[in-house]
Amino acid sequence: MEENQQGEQQEMEQAIQPIVEMGSSTIRTGRGTVHVLTIVGQIEGHQLLPPTSKSTKYEHVMPLLAMVEESEEVDGLLVLLNTVGGDIEAGLGIAELIASMSKPTVSLVLGGGHSIGVPLAVAPKRSLIAPSASMTVHPIRTNGTLIAAPQTYHYFDRLQERIVRFVTKNSGISEKKLLALMLAAEDMAADVGSILYGEEAVADGLIDRVGTLADAYEELYTLIAASRAAAKPRRKRAAQEK
Repeated sequence: MEENQQGEQQEMEQAIQPIVEMGSSTIRTGRGTVHVLTIVGQIEGHQLLPPTSKSTKYEHVMPLLAMVEESEEVDGLLVLLNTVGGDIEAGLGIAELIASMSKPTVSLVLGGGHSIGVPLAVAPKRSLIAPSASMTVHPIRTNGTLIAAPQTYHYFDRLQERIVRFVTKNSGISEKKLLALMLAAEDMAADVGSILYGEEAVADGLIDRVGTLADAYEELYTLIAASRAAAKPRRKRAAQEK
C-alpha cells in the first residue's frame, strides 16, 4: 500500500516539475495528447531580466518546441499567452518556430498579448482571445542608449517590416490596417499605437475568434482529428509499397 502511494507521489511530482520549471504540461485524453505551453511576463532575450520579473526564456521554449514537433506521443500544441512583450528577436524566433510546426497548434490570449506577443498569438494555425483580453499594437521602440545615425533608423524600419510581414502572413489582417493601428495617435496617452480588446482584435482580422479555454481545446482536438484523417491514406500507401 505504501509502495503504491509512493509511486503515485513520484508520478505526481514528475508531472508537476515541468509546470514549475517551464510553465508547460502534457495532457492525455481519448481525443489526443496535447502539450500546453504558457508564455507569460516578458520575453527574455540575450539580456537577463531581474529576478523579480516574470519572464519566458527563449532558450527554454525553443528546444521545447523542437521536442514537441518531433515527439510521436504529442498530437498538438496549445499556447496560453499573457505577455507584455519583450525582446523582439527572441519573440519573433519563437513565433517562427510555432508557425513552422506541422502539428496542430492553437493559441489563446488571456489577459494580454502585447507588443511582440502579437506575432506569438497569430503564429499557431488557429488563434483565440478571451473577451476581456487585450492586445497592444505599436511601432518598434527601444530603451537605453541609441546611436542617432541613419543606419539605426533603417534597421528599425527593416525590423518592423519583418514583424508586419509575419503578422499579416499568419492572420487575416491587411498590411494597411496593421500599419494604421501601429501608428494611431488617439488610443495611448504616452505613445502611438492601438489597444484592441477581444471582439476588436477579431473584427480587425488579427485573431480568428473570441473564445475560452474549452473553445481552444475544442479547436485543437478538431485539428488533431483532421490531421489523423489526412495521415491515414499516407500510412496505407506506405504499407502497400512495403
